[in-house]
Amino acid sequence: MTNKKESMIGCLLGTAIGDALGLPYEGMTGSRGGRMFPDRDLFHFLHGYGMVSDDTEHACFTAQAIIGAKGDPKEFERRLAWSLRWWFLGLPAGIGLATLRSILRLWVGISPARAGVFSAGNGPAMRSPLLGVAYGDDPSKLKDFVLRSTRVTHSDPKAYHGALGAAVAAHVSSQGAIVKPGEFLQTLCRHLDEQDSKEFIALIDKACASAERNEPVASFASNIGSRNGISGYMYHTMPCVIQVWLRYQKDFEGGIKEIIAAGGDADTTAAILGGILGAGAGQAGLPEQKLSRIVEWPRSVAWMRKLASSASTVLDGGLTERESRYFVPGLAIRNAMFLAIVLAHGFRRLFPPYQ
Repeated sequence: MTNKKESMIGCLLGTAIGDALGLPYEGMTGSRGGRMFPDRDLFHFLHGYGMVSDDTEHACFTAQAIIGAKGDPKEFERRLAWSLRWWFLGLPAGIGLATLRSILRLWVGISPARAGVFSAGNGPAMRSPLLGVAYGDDPSKLKDFVLRSTRVTHSDPKAYHGALGAAVAAHVSSQGAIVKPGEFLQTLCRHLDEQDSKEFIALIDKACASAERNEPVASFASNIGSRNGISGYMYHTMPCVIQVWLRYQKDFEGGIKEIIAAGGDADTTAAILGGILGAGAGQAGLPEQKLSRIVEWPRSVAWMRKLASSASTVLDGGLTERESRYFVPGLAIRNAMFLAIVLAHGFRRLFPPYQ
C-alpha cells in the first residue's frame, strides 16, 4: 500500500503530467494527432516542454480547499468556490461553458450548493482523484465531498456519478494492489445508488468487460458512441478512463500514451487517468524526467509537490498546516504566455494534416 502522502503527491503530479502531455492533442482525432505529433511520449506544447491547463489547476484548488477546510465539508465547498471565482478573474484559456456559467452565478451571489448548471461535462472528474485518495476510507464522507465538489459547477447527476467513479478508482489505485475489473465494479456499486446510476454502472460494466479483453480504448470509445475521440461528456470520459486504468495499473506512461492516442478531450482524459495512476504509483513511481520538463510558474511542480504534501499532513491531523503560497501577480504573465501558445497551436491546425 502506498502511504497517503506519497499517494497525494503522486495523484497531483500524475494529473499534471497527463494534462501537459495531452494538451497539444486536445480536440483532435486520434489519427490527426498521431500525424501531427507522432511521439506521444514527448511534450509538444512548447518545443519539448509542457504546461498544464485547467485540469491541473482544478486539482490544485481541490488540494487547497482540503487544507483550508480541515475536514469540514461545508468549508471545503466554500473555499473551492472562492478559488474558482478568483481563477476566473485571471482570464484562464479554454474555460468550459458550464464552468464559466457556474462561476458567473457564484459571482452574482448564488450559493456554491446551487451554482452548478445542468451539464454532464467531465469537469468535476478533474477534481475527484485527490478526493478519492483523501477520503476513500470513509465512503460516506467521500460521497459528501465529491457531491459538494461537483455541484459547485455541474448539477446533472451524471456529472456526480462520473466524478465519484474517478474518486473510487483513485482510492482503489492508492491501495497499491492490482484490482481485477470485476472487483472494481463491485466496489463502485457499493458507493452508488444502483437505481439512480443504472446507466453509469452499465457503462462501467462494459468498460470492465472491454478491459478483460484488452481491447484498445479507441475501439471501446467508438462502441459506446464516442467515435471521433473521447468526448467531454462524462459518460464517455469516465468509462474510457476506467477501461485504460484497469489495463495499465502499473504502467503510468503506457496508459497515458494510449488514452492520448484515442483523441478527443485528450488533456482532460489524460489528466484524470494520470491522477488515478499517480495515486497508485506515488511520487517515486512517476517519470521524473517528465516532471522536470513541465515549465510552470508561479504554480511550479515544486509548489504542487509541497501543496499535496501539506494536504496529506492536514488529513493526518496536522490542523495548523497552511496551503503553499506563490507569487499571485505572476499568474497574469503566465496566463498571457499560455494563451499565446494556445493560439499558435490553433493557427497551426489550419494547415495539413487534416485527418
